[in-house]
Parts: sequence; structure tokens; C-alpha cells
Amino acid sequence: MNVSDKRIVVTGGAGFIGSHLVERLVDGNDVLVVDDESNGRSDWVHESADYLGGDLTDPDVVAEAITPDVDLVVHLAASKLVDTDTPRRQFEDNSEITFNILERMDDAGVEKLVFTSSSTVYGEAPRPTPEDYAPLEPISVYGATKLAEESLVSTYAHSHDLQSWVFRFANIVGPRLRGAVIPDFVEKLREDPSSLTILGDGRQEKSYMHVSECLDAMLFAVEHAEKDHNVFNLGTRTTTSVDRIASIVADEMGVDPDYEYTGGDRGWTGDVPRMRLSVDKLSALGWEPSQSSDDAVRQSARELLDEL
Repeated sequence: MNVSDKRIVVTGGAGFIGSHLVERLVDGNDVLVVDDESNGRSDWVHESADYLGGDLTDPDVVAEAITPDVDLVVHLAASKLVDTDTPRRQFEDNSEITFNILERMDDAGVEKLVFTSSSTVYGEAPRPTPEDYAPLEPISVYGATKLAEESLVSTYAHSHDLQSWVFRFANIVGPRLRGAVIPDFVEKLREDPSSLTILGDGRQEKSYMHVSECLDAMLFAVEHAEKDHNVFNLGTRTTTSVDRIASIVADEMGVDPDYEYTGGDRGWTGDVPRMRLSVDKLSALGWEPSQSSDDAVRQSARELLDEL
């Protein structure tokens, strides 16, 4: 799909990844952002985009956003906490939002969808994990809801003339990131530069990808992958540990804290201690990440220090 001169709806477009994506899309497209600001801020939305505040569990909001003149829906809106205090509501809301969007797209004759999923659908899988790894056994409700939403998207792609691109994200980092390890470390070390509490044992090891490369990869895949239903992992070919992230953040801040650990091999319930996605499928299509996980973390730390 050629992503230019299009009418595009971005759900969750006021959030971290969504707001950066909108900045890319407004150059040459007509963009509408739909967001309830539960994970984002309206002042992050590019001034050239139209904005609709609303809850996508409400079918009337979805109907107002997705009209027959829309060419592409990019669906990022979701409750994103892995260790949520309201797991049933998270599962029901995320699934309902995606079903509402798919039903409305079908009714309005809108045939192109980008859906952002997560590495959490794999659970604790062997690494590097390819897109065709099975069985998919998530260990968090967030992972379970993403897997359920993927199933809905697949159903509409195979039975309702929808073309879809599903992206399973590693840890995406960069400006405007909130509620994640890098901004958490920045805030803790600003409060007390002599000591840093690290969840788990610090040896959790995962792939980190800068948001700029994430968007490059997404747009490349949408423009070059032509199947009815396209699924891609997005991440780097390397991993980094929580201890290493702490060292990078401390180095960028010019501090040398003592580390304290909460213990255990994972930071929270549902945390996957080891994660690295295979990106061979996207590479075969013609796109390759240029940064390592350490590079992405260091760039993000610098950007967040300037921002926060």
C-alpha cells in the first residue's frame, strides 16, 4: 500500500508511539487521531492532524471516526499495563475496542488495517522467536488480550475482505515514553542519585528498539508486504539487560548509584525475563534494523533526560 495522499485514522494517536507516527503521516496525508488520553496527551498530537477525543468502547465514537472515505486505520489504542490491577476490564475493553473497529470498518467498506500487537503473545518462547512459532502461550492478561485481538484481525482478513498488517513489538523506546524502565530509572535517579532500586534481579534480558526505527519498519512493511494478512516481529537483533540499562542511564546522568534489587527472576507478575524476536522475515522483505538494543536505550535515555 502506498501511504501517501490518504485519509488515515490513528487510534491511540496521542500516545507514545502513536504521536510519533502521526508526525510522520501528516506529511502528505489527511490524519484523524482518536484517543481518550488514558495513555497519552492531546498536546503531543501534531497540529496538522484532526483530533477526536473519545472512548473507543463506544460504537458511536468508532462510527464517527471511521467513515467510508477512510483509506487506512492504524489501531494502537489499548490498555497497556502488563501487571494491571484490573485484568478483566483490560481484556474486555481491548477486545471490545478491536471488535468495534473491525465491525465498523466492514460496515463502512474500509479495507486496510494496521494493528500493533506485542511480543507478549509468545509467552516464554525459545529465542530468537519467529512469527510462526507455536503454540502461542502468553503468561499475562495483556498478552492474552493481544493474542485475542490478533485472532479477530485474522478472522476479518480471511473472511471480510480486509487487508491487515500486524506488528509484534519488542520494547519500543524513545521520547514521550512513560511507565517503562528507562523513564523509571531517570525519575528515581533524579530523586536520589546515590541509590537505584531495580525490579527483579537485574538480569532480565530483552530487545529494545528506538521508536524512529519502529516507525521506519512499520511503514516499510505496509508499503511492501502484499498478503491479505501480514504478521511481522519488530525488534533489534540484540538484547540488553536491566542492569545494563541502569548503567547506561546512570552514565548519561553522570551519577554512580548503588543498586538494590527486589529479587526474583522477573520484575512483576507476567514479566517475561528473556525476550528476543527473530526479525528475519522483515529482513527478507528488505528492511533491517541499524541499531543495537544498547544504542536504542542510550539514545532514548538522552532524549528522555532532555524531555523530562
